[in-house]
Amino acid sequence: MGIGMHEFDDVVLQCFLENQGQLFPEENVASNLEEAEAFLEECLAVVVNSIEEVWEFFEEEGLDVEGMDKEEILEADEVFDIGDGRYLIVEG
Repeated sequence: MGIGMHEFDDVVLQCFLENQGQLFPEENVASNLEEAEAFLEECLAVVVNSIEEVWEFFEEEGLDVEGMDKEEILEADEVFDIGDGRYLIVEG
């Protein structure tokens, strides 16, 4: 298990369904777990296991995280706090 795993369990999917408005305020992209899973697979979303991994992901993507603190990174629209220590990163 590492960065880049595309295993979306129901907890992850439910989190995305409930919070998708933070990234897609205009309209819901999914209305049920199946649609959420299809959408997340399509946009190559990733689930990571810690804030550090969120940070690593953004660095690998070439995003400038210099000078940002962890709270700021977690406030990014693309980052969803699953609530069990994991984070979903969706690039809209």
